[in-house]
This record gives sequence, structure tokens and C-alpha cells, in this order.
Amino acid sequence: MLTDSGRPLDLVGTDLDYLDSSRTANKPEPDNIDRGLVEHFTRFRVNPFAALHEASMFVSGTGWRGYNDVIGQRVFYAEYTAKIKKLVMASPRLQQRLHELADQRLKVEEKEGLLGNEPYNDEQNRRKRMDEIETSLSEVVETMTDKMICKMESNGFIRGAYYLCTQLLTRAYHQGIHVSDYEVGLLRSIAEQAAKEKKSLVFLPCHKSHVDYVSLQIICYRLGITLPIVVAGDNLNFPLVGSFLQHAGAMWIRRSFDGDALYTTLVQSYIDALLQNGYNLECFIEGGRSRTGKLLPPKFGILGFILDSVLSGRVDDCLICPVSTQYDKVIEVGSYVSELLGQPKAKENLSDFLSASSVVSLKLGRVDVRFHQPWSLRSFIDQQQARLPSNEPVASKRTRILRTMGYRVLANINAVSVVMPTALVGTVLLTLRGRGVGKSELVRRVDWLCARVNAKGGRVAHFHGLSTEAVVDRALDVLGAELVGVVEGLAEPTMYAVDRFELSFYRNMTIHLFIAEALVAAALYTKVKQGGGPANQKMSKDELLAYVSFLSQLFRGEFIFEVGMGLAVNLENTLKTLQAEDVVQTTCTDGVKYIELADAERQRGRENFDFYCFLIWPFIEAAWLGAVSLIGLAPPTEPSSSIWISLAKTQNNAQLLGKTLYHQGDLSYFEAVNKEALRNAYARFSEEGIILVAKGKESKKGATIQLSQEWIPQRDANTGEITLGGRLWEFTERIAACRREGKNRRDGATVSTRVLRLTMRLGEQLLKEEIASTYGADNPNPITSKQVQRRSRL
Repeated sequence: MLTDSGRPLDLVGTDLDYLDSSRTANKPEPDNIDRGLVEHFTRFRVNPFAALHEASMFVSGTGWRGYNDVIGQRVFYAEYTAKIKKLVMASPRLQQRLHELADQRLKVEEKEGLLGNEPYNDEQNRRKRMDEIETSLSEVVETMTDKMICKMESNGFIRGAYYLCTQLLTRAYHQGIHVSDYEVGLLRSIAEQAAKEKKSLVFLPCHKSHVDYVSLQIICYRLGITLPIVVAGDNLNFPLVGSFLQHAGAMWIRRSFDGDALYTTLVQSYIDALLQNGYNLECFIEGGRSRTGKLLPPKFGILGFILDSVLSGRVDDCLICPVSTQYDKVIEVGSYVSELLGQPKAKENLSDFLSASSVVSLKLGRVDVRFHQPWSLRSFIDQQQARLPSNEPVASKRTRILRTMGYRVLANINAVSVVMPTALVGTVLLTLRGRGVGKSELVRRVDWLCARVNAKGGRVAHFHGLSTEAVVDRALDVLGAELVGVVEGLAEPTMYAVDRFELSFYRNMTIHLFIAEALVAAALYTKVKQGGGPANQKMSKDELLAYVSFLSQLFRGEFIFEVGMGLAVNLENTLKTLQAEDVVQTTCTDGVKYIELADAERQRGRENFDFYCFLIWPFIEAAWLGAVSLIGLAPPTEPSSSIWISLAKTQNNAQLLGKTLYHQGDLSYFEAVNKEALRNAYARFSEEGIILVAKGKESKKGATIQLSQEWIPQRDANTGEITLGGRLWEFTERIAACRREGKNRRDGATVSTRVLRLTMRLGEQLLKEEIASTYGADNPNPITSKQVQRRSRL
């Protein structure tokens, strides 16, 4: 039976009496009651009179629907936009920037003789010209401000928007939006105190779907909290939809500032104005949507603006509220898979938006939104500054505080996230050996996984007293036959993963809980895969620590790790956990501590050890694929004659290599070819100095790369063939030692030779294309076609 600490209780009424505003952060947390916050509206075809009555209450603004007496600063009135625009334009920081730019322009005009015969040496005339330039710049800034700021001008509009969005959302997510009673009660209590002190709530949610924008706005509306201004990329500002979102609370910013000092200052001034006046703000900590289901590393752009507002003293304080939004099923996952497999991201437009509205007829389960307790940014800054050396440069301090802030938010999000039923089922299906799994076994492993999630301090979505089998059935229904197939007519129904790539999105929602155990299992697997009995499969603790350290560094940009305790302490804690589960055991021989599989784990067929390995193996495959693709970049002659190659083309080449190896049986996981994992691998290769990356703006190719000289594979002096040795080869082999060994792939010289031959052939083709694009077909270049052909004689 699946349980959690809460009691099943839904909110479908018209008031919020259950929210006890007397709760404070100092009181202990009660039972964490999970509630459906948003009621389902009556459908017109079912009961037209009831549907019209519900709509009329929004039109008239009956009760909470009126959204008049909100907690926080007043929004949605006619003068709102004009007020905010006036505050932004009056910013001393912005006015100073306008003066500086005008002065720079005047000096350029004087230097280049563009002022004509006017005697601009006269101070009065200089002032006149300065005023003209500043006026012109102010007009530009006013236009940019109009495009940027949100326009919360109509209470009637937001009532209609809430009604419309709730109708659409509850039809798509038919089980509604769920929140924690305790968390929203605490949020309201803190919001009331913040409103009295004129402090802003800064919501920092994770980002998996465009629905994230809507769900948090709906919750704040329903709770009577001032809606946050949502920082959104201007790629969503397309006709009709863009205007709708801007009037509902979206502020538009460019995807890239490109060093535009005026625009940067304008954004900072806008955020200053909002925080100085206590308006709530919402910014996605990861920047863009996660295409893989995992939390992405923090983006520090807008976060840096928020930090600078308080760090500079322009804003006294604001409250940071990390938010986790989890879904039974994410609407956009199909398009994510296409993007990860190499198809270009489609530009948002009205046609796609309208076609996507068909999701309202789907049954996508439910949305779970969880709020971490808000914390003071001013207190956080003070704590961090007290820990840093007093003589450290200011810029360095700011960078360290900003990074710590970003990763603290991610840790907070992970701490309050709930694991959805679809994530449980997806994780189990992708961590079992064999083609499929029986219904009873699937239910058993889901029960086991729930226990492990709770033991790790995670949360499982509230099931309201349903049996595990019923929960599994609901999850299978939401995932659908396109993701999970069922074989009937057997001794029992047998489930199997139809689309493992898409299903991995849901598995990745749980991996952060078990990443430490997965790394230990992968390191120990280097011995287990050798076979030969228990005596041959144990690993010294020092060797295990070294391998786990290697893997931790390899995946530093892929996962969010615990910080503060150090690798040795984390390993010790992880080993204690695995020993408590009877997955591993510690033995001692001649004073040396060894780690090996526990006898109990061997007796149960390694199912728990394999679970942890299956979690990490796809990522190990992706890292190995990235390293193998680098071998193909080896120049055919001396390093001095090598050329720079487009990073994008190189990654596309690696993806093509991976697809080929998968279909030929040399790659176990198709998801290893996804662009996100390869991009992360190349980022780590750059940080390790394996590749050099040039990011010149003037380059038409974008970023370009080449192998560092000390990592270039060696060639046979007589044949010109790559020799199986050197730093890059050893690095690749160390990753390969952790790879899964299955019946379709065996490590050995034949496979190594075949893979090497393929990567060299693809590298040769890529190099030829780069030579042609760089030097042209008729121009001489330092690398002849004959020299290029010497690369692939294996």
C-alpha cells in the first residue's frame, strides 16, 4: 500500500478557510495535507445552466474571483503601466547610463567632424547637443520599456484569463493542480508579513513546460496573493498570444543582450523598480525548459540582476521562494525528443499554439506544485560575505555568492519536489533487465522504489489511499500505449517500454535522489563485469574513491551534487546507505578495506545494484560517445597544421556516430545520442583542457574547437594510422570500463577497431568540409587531400 504523511482532502469550495494564516516559520510542520487546489468547472454541454452560472460569478467578481483584496501590492488597475514606466524612467542608474552614452556619442561626433560648423566648443551649444542626444536615447528607451514591461491594467481581464486558463488546464490535466496545505498556508502567512514590510516575493521555479507559467499564476490568483511579474523570453512574444501574456503578467526580455549596455541597464532598472516597491517576481532558475527531465544548472543572468539589486543596497531585501512543479505527463516531451535527436527547435508561432490547444482533450494526469519556505536574500548575502576573505576582490565575491545562491535554489527545489506515479513507473521499466515485466513484479518494484524515495528524504505524490496497483494503473493510463505497451494473452499482463527515449524523461525526474549510489555502483561495476566469482569482483576502498571522484568530475555539469561535506564524507555516507540495503558489504584483507556485492544482493539476482547501474549507464554511454568522437578530430599531420572545426558540426558528427553505433550494436542506449548529454560532455572536455574552444563573435561558424596538443592521439610513423594509446585513448577507456556489457556488445579489440575506423572516417569527412568552407576549393591550404585520406586506413 502506498502512503505518505498527508490525509486525502480536496478543496473544491469557494473560500480558503483551511489556510491558517497564523502559522509561522518557527512552528513545526503538521501533517502535509495534499489538496487539489483548483476545482473543475462544469462543462456547458453537460449542464449549460451551471456552466453559465460559474462564468457569471467571474464576470461579476463574486468572492475570491474578484481578485480585489490581494496580499501584496495592488495590480490590475488602469494606471499601473504608466506608474511602472515612470518609476523605470526615473531610475538614477538609467539616467546616468543615458548621460554616459550621450557624452560618448558627442565625443565621437567631435572627433570625426560630424558637428558641421557649429561652434560646439561653446559650453552652451555642447549642452544643447547633449540634450538632443539624451532626448533621442530616452525615446529609444521608452520604446524598449513599452515592449518589455508587463501591463497589468484590467481586473476584468485577469478574471477572464483565470477562468479561461483554468478551463483549459483542468481539461488537459484532468486530475487538477495539487499543492501542500502546510506550504501554501505558510506562503500566505509570509506573504502577508512581506506586504506589510513592502518586500517582494521572488519565485524561482524549475522549468519543464510552458504550463509552468500558467500553474503558478493560477495558484497565486486562487490564494489571493499578488501575481508575480514573470520574466519571459521574447520568443514567446508573437501576435495575440504575446499581448495576452503581457497583460497577464509577462515581462519580455531578449534571449541575448549581446553586450548592449543600455538594454542591460534598462533591465536592471526595471527589476530595481519592482523590488523597491514590493512587487512579486518570477524567474525560471534554469533559464530555458529542461528537455531531459532533470534539473539543469542555474542560469545567472536575471538571478544576477536580483542579487545586484540587494547587494548594491538599492533594494533593502526580498524573499526568495524556490518552487518545484512536477507533472504526470509533460505536454512538450514529444517535441523535446525531436530536438534532442537533432531536429532544429521550431520557432513559436500562433499556428503551433492553436494546434497545441488540442491537448485539452487529453488526460495528462495532474500537476504538483511545491513551495520551499521563502528565505531572506539580505540574510543570505550577509552570511556569505562573513565566510569570504575580507581581502577578496569585490567581483570575485559577487561571483561566488551568485553561484552559491543558484545552487542553493536548486537544492531547495530538489528538497520539496515530489515523485509522480509516471516517474515511478518509468524509472522501474527502464531499470529492469529483460524485454518486459509482469504486472505483479512492476507493482512490487514500484513499492520498493517508493520506500527508497522516502528513505532518501524525497517525497512521493499523495495517492489518497489508493493501492499501489491502482496507482500503477493510473500511471500507465496517463503514459499511454505510445510509451508503455502491454502484451496480453500471457500468464499475466506484461508491460514493456515502447519509446525508451521519451520514457527516460520521466526516469530522470528521480535520478537526483540516487546519483551518489549510482556512481558507486558504476565504479564497482568495473570489477563486477569481469566475472570470476566474488573474490575477483571486489574493489579496494581507495580505488573506489578514485573512480567515484573521476565519475563525479565527469558528470559535474550533468547532475546537481550535494555540496559542503566533501567527496570522502559523501562516499562514506553512501556506502553506509548501500550496506544498510544489503547491496554492498565491506571486507578487510591484510589491512586493506574492500567493497564488494553483499551476499544478500547476489542471492536476489543483483536487482538493486542493477537498478543504480541502469540509472547512470545512459549518461556513461553519452560521455564515452563524446570522447570517442574526439579521436576523429586528430589532425592528419603535425599539430601546427591543424585547423579549427565548428563545435556545432562536431557535435552533430558525434550524434551521427552514436546513431550508427547504436544500430550496429556498439551502443547500448539510444538516449546517449541526445544533444543535451553530448553538449554537457563537450563542456566538461573543455574544462578539463582536452579541447580548446574559440568563441569569436566575428566567426561565421560560431564556436570552433580543436584538440589540445597534449591530447592529440599518436600516429604510426610509417602508416599514419592512429595507435591505441595516449592520454585521450586512456581517458576514453576509463569511461568505457563502466559501460554496461550486454549480449549485443562485448568489449574487445574487434569492437574497438570497428568503432575507431568509423569515427576516423566521419572525422575525415568533417575535416574535408571544414577545409572547403575555410579555404575554398581553389585556394591552397596547409592540409592536402592526400594527407587527409591517410587518417582512415584502419
